[in-house]
Amino acid sequence: MDNLEQIERRLWSAADQLRSNSKLTSTEYSMPVLGLIFLRHAYNRFLVVKKEVEASLPSRGGVTRPITKDDFTRKSALFLQPEAQYEYLLNLPSGQDIAGAIIQAMELIEKDYAPLQSVLPKDYQIFDSDVLKSLLKTFNDEALRSASGDMFGRIYEYFLMKFAMQGAQDNGEFFTPPSLVQTIVNVIEPDHGIVADPACGSGGMFVQTSHFLEKVGKQTHEAVTFYGQEKTATTIKLAKMNLAVHGLEGSIAEGNSFYEDQHNLLGRADFIMANPPFNVDEVDAEKIKNDTRLPFSLPGVNKNKKVSNGNYLWISYFHSYLNPKGRAGFVMSSQASSAGNAEKEVRRKLVETGDVDIMISIRSNFFYTRTVPCELWFLDKGKPAEKRDKVLMLDARNIFRKVTRKVYDFSPEQLQNLTAIVWLYRGEQERYLKLVNTYLNKVCEEAAQVPGQLQAFDQLLNSLHASVENFLKAAPAAEGERESLAGSLSEWQQAYTHYLKERDILLQELAHYRETWCPNVLQSNEWQLQAREAFEPLTAKAKGLTKQLDGLYKLASRSLDLAATLSKQINLPLPATAGGSVVQHRKALEAQRHESVEQLKLMQYFHKQVSWLQSRFPEAKLRDVEGLVKLTPIPEIEANDWSLTPGRYVGVAPQEIDEDFDFEEALRDIHLELAGLNEEAAELATIIQQNFEELGI
Repeated sequence: MDNLEQIERRLWSAADQLRSNSKLTSTEYSMPVLGLIFLRHAYNRFLVVKKEVEASLPSRGGVTRPITKDDFTRKSALFLQPEAQYEYLLNLPSGQDIAGAIIQAMELIEKDYAPLQSVLPKDYQIFDSDVLKSLLKTFNDEALRSASGDMFGRIYEYFLMKFAMQGAQDNGEFFTPPSLVQTIVNVIEPDHGIVADPACGSGGMFVQTSHFLEKVGKQTHEAVTFYGQEKTATTIKLAKMNLAVHGLEGSIAEGNSFYEDQHNLLGRADFIMANPPFNVDEVDAEKIKNDTRLPFSLPGVNKNKKVSNGNYLWISYFHSYLNPKGRAGFVMSSQASSAGNAEKEVRRKLVETGDVDIMISIRSNFFYTRTVPCELWFLDKGKPAEKRDKVLMLDARNIFRKVTRKVYDFSPEQLQNLTAIVWLYRGEQERYLKLVNTYLNKVCEEAAQVPGQLQAFDQLLNSLHASVENFLKAAPAAEGERESLAGSLSEWQQAYTHYLKERDILLQELAHYRETWCPNVLQSNEWQLQAREAFEPLTAKAKGLTKQLDGLYKLASRSLDLAATLSKQINLPLPATAGGSVVQHRKALEAQRHESVEQLKLMQYFHKQVSWLQSRFPEAKLRDVEGLVKLTPIPEIEANDWSLTPGRYVGVAPQEIDEDFDFEEALRDIHLELAGLNEEAAELATIIQQNFEELGI
């Protein structure tokens, strides 16, 4: 994930260079390239599941049962015949018909999986064999050979966006960020019945639903039925490919959801999940004015008899699709929650039903192809009577992590913490306590790894110190640099002696903490509070030890630099250590320093998650938290023009001091951002130049 931006650029650069050499347009090139990414992803998943299946195959009379297609289906993966496997295509000899082999691979997959018939791209004959061979090698990148589905999803989206910039697609938004989809899934918990997405794009909602069902121990094909709708055939193919690569099936219909409900969902859906296009303004009001999916009437209509903004059409449709106990979770433009005029009237009627359950504000830069902030809306027609006169307002704009220079998301723990707030809202205290217990156990698990990491660092440091010390003894006494080196070694030894004292104290206290506070079973909130407080002093000591590790490495580096200078002066080589040359040893020490520091930070990180939750909800019960959450009564919403913008109710979060702020890292990020902007500027200049050339200017 850390190098995702570089991976994307490298893959795109390689693939687009081949496109330029092939004289193909982006439109001709896009689907075949996405097809190869599909094959690479399918093969990755195939290898992972194959290993899992082989490990659990039953034997009878010493004979192991053969692998079957059903083994893969049960684990949400495609079974690939040998000729459809990426490795087979990659290793084809140069003289063979590579285009024909790729087409055959696509046909074999379609033959085995009916939902994919006529879906996979097969126009590979337009490529020279050399270009195809190079493309196959491009997507055999080392980073992709072990990549997860989420990474492939992002790379898919990146390629879609780049093709859109070159005119391959009219709409660059096919892929909803996984962390937003996961938030929706965590809140509505789609574990049965009909799960529908009327603006399904590349099918990410269905894929994340499948992951959720796996976690709760349910078989996707037994628990739910997927219904999706999209207006363009190309996007439908992308959705079907995405479902298939995860071993899923669903009915994806072609149709414009503003005018058509191809699946007759009215009043039938158990769960609606969607990320519809925002702020569409060309919907024909005459065509939908009597639509039964609009129980709150039309929003604003302009003089051209067009709906001024389609946001509330989507919201109304989603509400109408739900059955009497159905839940909906969807992404919506931030302006929708406080829009005025006719849209406010629709919102009022919706709020008065009592079905608006939760509103979550999301900061900008979560989307891959747009920077605007958004909100997640949650409707629940089965909402308990005691909650129907309230809406949970949750402002998550201050909760995020930076994935790349331009993209943010939620960490797994941030996702869990947001979900924990929803559990408290629903009175599910035990789930909240189990999460805190999990974090406390993680503190103990990571603390148990600290001694080993520090021991490895000590061994490397001492070996290096001994090597430099031996070199110093062998150096002639008259040399001037010798005194500087001796002084540096002495300072190094003094710092190490101080470090040993602090290290031993920390390790003893960590051992005592683990003996006393590591919960093997679910504990009460009072016990968990005490466990968190007992670890507080250890976080300060761990931070202090981190600084000492950094200081020791700097002192070692300084001594090595002085030794290297002296070595040149007296023509006496630095002696090798057990770990190799001094240069290699220095690199190993830096790597181990990093490992040790990260281990210390990991136990602090999980303690920080406990602190985040307990400081906000000390009684393990929902309460209003300034700048984060408020259970808002409908009369208060009415007094605020029926606004559903969380920030309007929760207030401003108090400024938090980031104790882990790294100034040097921040400077590096700024330099990286500047370099990235320069690259983008050069890239755009190239595209503009190409466009001028195509126009003959």
